[in-house]
Amino acid sequence: MNRKYREEKENVVLTGFMGSGKTSVGIRLSYRLQKAVLDTDKMIESREGRSISDIFAAEGEPYFRDLETALLRELAEGLSNQILSVGGGLPLREENRTLLRKIGTVVYLRVRPETVYERLKNDTTRPLLQGPDPLEKIRNLLEARRDCYESGADLIVDVDNKNMEEVLADIREGLERLHEKRKGASAEGMKLLVINGPNLNFLGIREKNIYGTQDYQYLCDMIREKGEKENLKVDIFQSNHEGAIIDRIQEAYFDGTEGIVINPGAYTHYSYAIRDALASITVPKVEVHISDITSREEFRKVSVTAPVCDKQIYGRGFGGYLEAMDFICGLRKG
Repeated sequence: MNRKYREEKENVVLTGFMGSGKTSVGIRLSYRLQKAVLDTDKMIESREGRSISDIFAAEGEPYFRDLETALLRELAEGLSNQILSVGGGLPLREENRTLLRKIGTVVYLRVRPETVYERLKNDTTRPLLQGPDPLEKIRNLLEARRDCYESGADLIVDVDNKNMEEVLADIREGLERLHEKRKGASAEGMKLLVINGPNLNFLGIREKNIYGTQDYQYLCDMIREKGEKENLKVDIFQSNHEGAIIDRIQEAYFDGTEGIVINPGAYTHYSYAIRDALASITVPKVEVHISDITSREEFRKVSVTAPVCDKQIYGRGFGGYLEAMDFICGLRKG
């Protein structure tokens, strides 16, 4: 794996049946990709203060599955640059599969029933392997889970008859192919619209203690430079008139715009007309404010437009626009 890929903040998620090698692969992969490794089963055990088998015995499987989903929701909000190894039954819920893809690139370690049996036949801690004909039980369970595993994966790696180095090489090569594919998709030129509302054209003149000394042209140059770097097609629009802003939003419905970054200015706090225009466009939208509107006048703390946007960014200066662009591009890649 080249250095460029290792430096990305993308997470890698390992899924697979018991005996597929998720734990050992996760540990070795963490050294190769320079990412820490987490295990959902171990995280749940730590939080509950008891083993998975004790949780199953005391509370039942539905309770444990709810714990898994709750944990994934939490991780989806903030996990970065990590490897996540998940329990064998976790991907069975559709919501969990969606959350896993939101968390990162999902790698399914596919294994044949015979390999699982050979690896675990002497393991007395596995209830599935106890009783008559454990191999048949493994076959049936793997077949029942196959579609969930495969449909939820970005990359499938077969682990049968391979040593650790071969498995790691397959994962690394697969991740690199996905990375190049996504980079190529981005290079096609996603079309973004950046809208600035009233008085933004007076940056560098108005209230320098709040908005800084750089002028509006500096902001536009920063946005365009970011667009060129990311191979984006960026259109920047500014108006001091509510109707003009609404007209431009509506035009975005027809002109192929794939994402909108908007700083509505003072219209943020009372323009339900702009709010309705944004609501009618289904592309990703991010509301941006240069200053921290939550620490200013009371009226600025209310946004009627934020609820119809996918994200609100404030108090990050001009850099908030760049964060908004990254967020929208990330949704497309996801």
